[in-house]
Amino acid sequence: MTLLPEDLLLLFVNEQTGHVLAGPETVTNALSGGMLAELVHSGRLGYDPHAKQLRIADPTPLPHPFLHESLTRLHVPLTPRRAVSRTRRYVRDTVLTGLEARGVLTTQKRIFGGFVIRDAGAVREVRTATGSVLFGHRSPDVRAGTLISLLHAVNAVHKVFGGPEHELTARAKQIADAQSPAVVAIHAAVVAEMVVAKVAATSEGRLLR
Repeated sequence: MTLLPEDLLLLFVNEQTGHVLAGPETVTNALSGGMLAELVHSGRLGYDPHAKQLRIADPTPLPHPFLHESLTRLHVPLTPRRAVSRTRRYVRDTVLTGLEARGVLTTQKRIFGGFVIRDAGAVREVRTATGSVLFGHRSPDVRAGTLISLLHAVNAVHKVFGGPEHELTARAKQIADAQSPAVVAIHAAVVAEMVVAKVAATSEGRLLR
């Protein structure tokens, strides 16, 4: 089974053209949240709502090397916001390496400009499973709910699935709000990082004028 951040990247890829449906900052922030959520779902990370920190819940080594490496790099306890920021530094290469190793997609350059899709079925599967929840055809499960929550955090639900932005955003918010406290906290951290990225981009634009 693919990891949550891998599923997120597949959702961001147009299954016909291989083009990426959002900018690098958007994708990277979502992937960071996805990696943290995967560690929570694996039982290795826990969330303390009183201290508002992510903590080690189970120190048992993970069988997946990328997940285990991500866990050891976090140096918890720390806030979800700091965890997202720290994970951003390496999550793109980690996710791409995993998908390329399994022959799902490839890219000639390590940039989010586009991919060559090798396994269209894998892309279609995650898009269908997540879309069926978003459009109300089935009840949210933990995995689909988390994916939708993170797409909502980076304001990309309508970019990924198409359709009326207001309606899709409202549906995604409803799903996101129903997630576990840990995923809700990670969602908020990703939102905060998106705000920082937007402010930085705006400031840079003003300096270039």
